[in-house]
Amino acid sequence: MKISTVLASGLGTGYAPRAPGTAGSLLGLLIGCALLDRGHWPLIAGAIVVSVVGLLAIPRTGAGSRDPGWIVIDEIAGQMIALLGLPYLTGSGVLLAFLLFRVFDIRKPWPISLADARADAPGIMADDWLAGGFAAIILLILRLIWPGTGL
Repeated sequence: MKISTVLASGLGTGYAPRAPGTAGSLLGLLIGCALLDRGHWPLIAGAIVVSVVGLLAIPRTGAGSRDPGWIVIDEIAGQMIALLGLPYLTGSGVLLAFLLFRVFDIRKPWPISLADARADAPGIMADDWLAGGFAAIILLILRLIWPGTGL
């Protein structure tokens, strides 16, 4: 198996028999939590590194122009972006970041659907960047409504 395939598949999580996107998101959640525990800057750096790796690896997999289910590096990056909406790690915050990201990633409201329509590596990555960004914005709004809750 090519290294680009291993990376694009989220170290193989994209080959989960059921819900590979959720499996990739869980890997992104684990990596993201480990980085957020050290602060927002490590999490930002990690999301950038994963995104660049995704942009470089996806075209080298030979997967074609659509977003095959086994490519989950985009979910990993998107989930990490969603965690940026948390001030620090709490169980409820992490769960909410995960659920919000998955809802936006699966439902793909506008403009996420526009990015998803692109048939290239930036399009594969961008819909999840936007889904993560939307989730982070919702978390930030919730923090304004309920300050001090860790959301």
